[in-house]
Amino acid sequence: MPSITQLVTLGLGLISVASALPNPPKQERHWRFEARQATSSSAPASATASAMPAASSAAAPALTDGDILQFALTLEHLESTFYAQAFQKFPDSDFMSLGLSQSQVDSLKSTGMTESTHVTTLTAAITQAGGMPVQQCQYDFGFTDAKTMLATARVLEAAGIGAYLGAAPLVNSSAVLSVAASIVTVEARHQSNIRALSGAEPVPAAFDTALGPAAVFTLAAPFITSCPSGSNLAIQAFPQIKLTTAAVSSNQMLVLQNPAQPTGAMFCAFVNQATPQFTPLTNGACTVPGNLAGDTFMMVTSSMSIADTAVLAGPSVLEIS
Repeated sequence: MPSITQLVTLGLGLISVASALPNPPKQERHWRFEARQATSSSAPASATASAMPAASSAAAPALTDGDILQFALTLEHLESTFYAQAFQKFPDSDFMSLGLSQSQVDSLKSTGMTESTHVTTLTAAITQAGGMPVQQCQYDFGFTDAKTMLATARVLEAAGIGAYLGAAPLVNSSAVLSVAASIVTVEARHQSNIRALSGAEPVPAAFDTALGPAAVFTLAAPFITSCPSGSNLAIQAFPQIKLTTAAVSSNQMLVLQNPAQPTGAMFCAFVNQATPQFTPLTNGACTVPGNLAGDTFMMVTSSMSIADTAVLAGPSVLEIS
């Protein structure tokens, strides 16, 4: 990876810090999905829920190269803190009880060390170029045991890969793009290793999926409780999709708990290997396509589009079995 000096020399003058915004109110608009096997075309009756407003549709913000580096630092702060807190809470024996060897636990710990290095490098580069780096936030990862920690790590690493890939076409500087590329390859190694340690196929597909800033922040936002003044990103998260099961399979029907919400919902979008597929949301139910593999990002949309203006909720990361 390029040194801090190289980053600063090549990226000098590109840093433009996003304007500080007050913390948005914590999202309480959750649409919960219930998963069941598709055995009929009709959806079961759902419990009546209180009316909830539809998600606001806004165009994606224009981001400078400096903003993109700040966003990258925000994600690296989150990932670095995640691993630090996990290994403070769970001893090696907890991971070894899952069937991991000591060397595998050590490799998992090295993931956290590289995330910490990414934080240090990005912070120094932004500072030396005259910017004010975003600061570490307060987080709640909801740790319960080593197994759920691994599952959460897969979500965070998938979000990180999607973020870097999604930012690539927005970057104007080849120097900044080179730095981002040197990080995303490491994030991909993290993801493959974590998938293998949790018993999943390390490389389930031929391509990874790019995500826009709002989609990435939607995946990260549930873990962020507050941020220091001046370290809030000018990005609004979409409402979350809650699934009652972590295991989702092809051709499975997903049923919306309240078919009336979110208002204007017409399709479920499943984005896998960079390609979106859409299935109609009828009576609060949609079917998972049959040709997906590995991490899939699910969204609820108003049309056959995954543009920010069409997304009403999500994404949620589905591991297709």
